[in-house]
Amino acid sequence: MKPIEGDSYKTPEGVRPCLREYLLLRSRWSPYTNFFGVMFRARALALKGLYDDEAWSASSLDVIERLERCGAKFRISGLDRVRALTGPAVFVANHMSTFETTVLPGLIQPIRPVTYVVKEKLMKGPIWGPIMRSRDPIAVTRKDPRGDLEKVLTEGTRLLGEGRSIIIFPQGTRTNIFDRAKFNSLGVKLAIRAGVPVMPVALKTDYWGNSPLFRGFGPVRRDRPVYLEFGEAMPVSGRGKAEHEKCVDWIEGKLREWGAKVAEPGADQTTDA
Repeated sequence: MKPIEGDSYKTPEGVRPCLREYLLLRSRWSPYTNFFGVMFRARALALKGLYDDEAWSASSLDVIERLERCGAKFRISGLDRVRALTGPAVFVANHMSTFETTVLPGLIQPIRPVTYVVKEKLMKGPIWGPIMRSRDPIAVTRKDPRGDLEKVLTEGTRLLGEGRSIIIFPQGTRTNIFDRAKFNSLGVKLAIRAGVPVMPVALKTDYWGNSPLFRGFGPVRRDRPVYLEFGEAMPVSGRGKAEHEKCVDWIEGKLREWGAKVAEPGADQTTDA
């Protein structure tokens, strides 16, 4: 799959299903076996020191194309807003599934260099470890909030100063229910420290389910389109409270528009991790 041109992309009608869709009877495993095929090739390149920005983008786009052949229907928009950036930015997104961590690089990286804030344990895994380490992410422990904050601000400012944008999932954990109270302001804090804009990203990726047994690889819901939209970049001033609220308002509004679950104020919500 070539990098997407133009502001938006919609999966065309009549995409031919891959052979695994037939052999595995459209189970959850046909998308995941395709996904892991791409990841093992990416790991092999990373171990050889060959998994660069171009290879990362290519493997991400390969995932999109392969998942389309497993019933995923993409609705992507706002790419011209990414192209309009004159420098690096902090992308803040809700976090619904493992899906977006593999798809976002194929959308952003062809336009401008990018990396993630990730959990430290992802840097050590046998599959993800070599891939993640090659991308020079910011790794946080989630055990020391103060230390994690300082690390994100320090390393994030360095990376942004070098021209590399950063993707942050302020919710921390994957969940199908958007709760604004759990959407922290880390992205805005980093944008203030580095003097760069913040850009909200709304996504609905529950095509790819979560599971407590196979963490991150739950049921596949082929009837649910994949929505992903980039919002307007915002310069941040003062303490960034107004910009944070605008990001959250915009993401929540998009999720409501797409029919996603949104926590109501004061409601007791269960996180689907």
